[in-house]
Amino acid sequence: MNSVTKDRLIVALDVATERRARELVNSLRGIVGMFKIGSQLFTEAGPQIVSEIASSGNGVFLDLKFHDIPNTVSCAAVAATRLGVSIFNVHASGGREMMRRTADAVSEVATIEGLKRPSVIAVTVLTSSDATMLSEVGIGSEPETQVRRLSLLAEASGMDGVVASPHEVAVVRSTVMSSGFLIVTPGVRLAGAALDDQKRVMTPAQAIRAGADYIVVGRPITSAKDPVESTGQILEEMESGLG
Repeated sequence: MNSVTKDRLIVALDVATERRARELVNSLRGIVGMFKIGSQLFTEAGPQIVSEIASSGNGVFLDLKFHDIPNTVSCAAVAATRLGVSIFNVHASGGREMMRRTADAVSEVATIEGLKRPSVIAVTVLTSSDATMLSEVGIGSEPETQVRRLSLLAEASGMDGVVASPHEVAVVRSTVMSSGFLIVTPGVRLAGAALDDQKRVMTPAQAIRAGADYIVVGRPITSAKDPVESTGQILEEMESGLG
């Protein structure tokens, strides 16, 4: 398997126990390049598991979607940087000042303390959201329009990229002109697989062809009878997308 492909797959450790997370990391280490730790596992196991996985040689995407006043988020960002994560995210809807102060705080602490600077990315519209859900919270735009607006705001605020559904990857690529602007894409499923609570999904090959830098896959791997086999199928599909 192409090592470049391996490094572009992030396995979401959205599991109930620390033990299960460790089992998955041990079985998939060397097969994938990065693991995502979100609210469920972070609440269960705490920051220790983040630094443990990061220090073992695997990348960690800390998916806590910080969204608060600028001071609180920038301080949380400093703590995330010290944990050694490769990527973490904030909500773009937190606004320009929150994102700008976060980006500045990360760069400052990385420089002063000699740390590797993580990529800071902004969540646009969740893959479980559609136009109806956006309307419920007072947003009259279609998801594509909102993603375009928030991607431009994230770029202007110093973010390194965004989280966007595979359906909006091409929108981001055509909207943001900065080279190296990352797109991390959840909502990826093999053809015919259960959608769970995702609403805007694509296959791994489609997401890669659309221009995603990283794809995030959780339950299709973590709930599979054979997570290693399932991971292999996804990597093969990603390869076909690159081809």
